[in-house]
Amino acid sequence: MLTKHDLSNFIIECIKQNDGKATVLEVSKYIWSNYEKELRSSGDLFYTWQYVYRWQATELRNKGILKKHDKSRYWELSETYFPNDNLIC
Repeated sequence: MLTKHDLSNFIIECIKQNDGKATVLEVSKYIWSNYEKELRSSGDLFYTWQYVYRWQATELRNKGILKKHDKSRYWELSETYFPNDNLIC
């Protein structure tokens, strides 16, 4: 069963595959395209995943994995996060 922490990993996967940055829409499409089956079988998370993954992005910013939010429309990996690092969860 998926957890909110899995969504953090999915965000990182998507951003890595998009050369270190992706829009909210790109992340959402990526998660749905690659994990629809898992989301559908995730119980209550299925109904809240789009809300939850945005909060997980905030947590990733707080951990220094994503750049702090600015006026850019992109979510970007921070300079201190190395693209070859293992996923966080």
